[in-house]
Amino acid sequence: MGHNKAFEFAAMPNAEGYFGEYGGSLVPEQLLKVMQDIDKAYQEIRVTPEFQNELRDLHRYYVGRPSPLYYARRLSEHCGGAKIYLKREDLNHTGAHKINHSLGEALLAKHMGKTRVIAETGAGQHGVAMATACALVGIDCEIHMGEIDIAKEAPNVVKMKILGAKVVPVTRGTKTLKDAVDSAFEEYLKDTDSTLYAIGSVVGPHPFPMMVRDFQQVIGEEARDQIQEMEGRLPDALVACVGGGSNAMGLFTAFLNDTDVEIYGVEPAGKGLDTPDHAATLTLGKPGAVHGFKCYVLQDEDGEPLPVHSIASGLDYPGVGPQHSYLKDLGRVNYISATDDECLDAFMTLSRREGIIPALESSHALAGAMRLARELDKDKIIVVNLSGRGDKDADYVANKLGL
Repeated sequence: MGHNKAFEFAAMPNAEGYFGEYGGSLVPEQLLKVMQDIDKAYQEIRVTPEFQNELRDLHRYYVGRPSPLYYARRLSEHCGGAKIYLKREDLNHTGAHKINHSLGEALLAKHMGKTRVIAETGAGQHGVAMATACALVGIDCEIHMGEIDIAKEAPNVVKMKILGAKVVPVTRGTKTLKDAVDSAFEEYLKDTDSTLYAIGSVVGPHPFPMMVRDFQQVIGEEARDQIQEMEGRLPDALVACVGGGSNAMGLFTAFLNDTDVEIYGVEPAGKGLDTPDHAATLTLGKPGAVHGFKCYVLQDEDGEPLPVHSIASGLDYPGVGPQHSYLKDLGRVNYISATDDECLDAFMTLSRREGIIPALESSHALAGAMRLARELDKDKIIVVNLSGRGDKDADYVANKLGL
C-alpha cells in the first residue's frame, strides 16, 4: 500500500489544538483554563498503564470488543459490484460507537475527581452511552436533549432515565442538537469545578476533537487487522457517515497514511442539497466558528449557524469536526452526501437483505457505500462503519413508511 509522506497525520492537532487552520479553543477566558486542565489531565492519564489496562478490559469484557467485521454477501450481490464489509459497531453494548469515548471520558472525569458529567445528545446514543458509563464508574450524569429529538427518540430517553441520568429537555431555537449543545455548555459554566462536560463527537474546543478521536480510533485499528486477516489486504475504500464525525474519525484514523485506500464521508443531504433542509456542512458550508472551535459551518450572511435538517437526529449539526475540515482541504477524504430518501432505502435494504436493522445515521454511510459498490469492480473491497443499530429508529421509520 502506498505510504505518502505528504500525508503524515500523527502530529495532529498541534499544541493549541489546530488541525491546519481548524479547531482551537475559542472560548471565554475562564473556560480556556478549564480546557487546558482537561487537556493536561488527559495527556497525563492516557499514557498510564492503569488507564490503558482499565479501558482495554472494559472494551473486552463490558463493551464486547473487538466488534466483528462482517462480509455482507447478499447486500453486495444486490448492488452487483464491490464486496461490502460492515464494521459492526451496532453490536457494542448500548448499540453504537458512542460507548467507546463515553467510557474514556467517564474514566477521565473520575481521575480528575469530578462528581458529575454533563453532556448533550441528538439521537440519544451518546446520552445513553454516557449515562451507562457514569453508572458504571459511579458519577452523576445530566443529559441535555432537544425537545424534538426527545419525541423522536423516546426509547433512548427512557433508557437514560433508567440508568439514573437527569434528562433536561431543550425548548429553545430549533429544539435539536445545536441547541442541546448550547444549553449543556451554559449549565456547565455554572460549575466547572465539580463537573466535566463530555462532548459526544470530534467537535468543540480543544482537547475534545483530539480526545474523542483517540478513544474512537480502536474502530479503525480493529478493522485494519480484521480485513487483512479475512482478505489478505487492505480495503479499496472506507465509508462512514459524518455529522460531527466521531465514528468516521474512528474508522479513518488508522488508514490516513495509506494513500491507496480511498476514504468517503457521507453527509446528510436531507430533502436535497438544493433545499434549505439538509446538514451537508462540508459540501455546502464555509469556514467559520461554532461552539468554541473553527470548522466548516452552514451559516448565513452574518456568520450565524443556519437551521439544519436530517432524518437522522445524530447528524443534525451545522458544524463538523475540525479534523474533517482539514482532511477536506487536503483532499484526503471525499465528502459526499445522501438524502433522507436514500437513507431510508438503505435502512430497509440492509434490514431485508441481511437481517440487520441499522441506525438512520449509519444508513447514510450505507447509502454512500451502495452507490460506490455499483461503480466498482467485484474484486474491490469497501469497509463501512455500521456505527449504530436501528432500535431507536424502528417506530419512526415504520410510521414514515406506513409499515
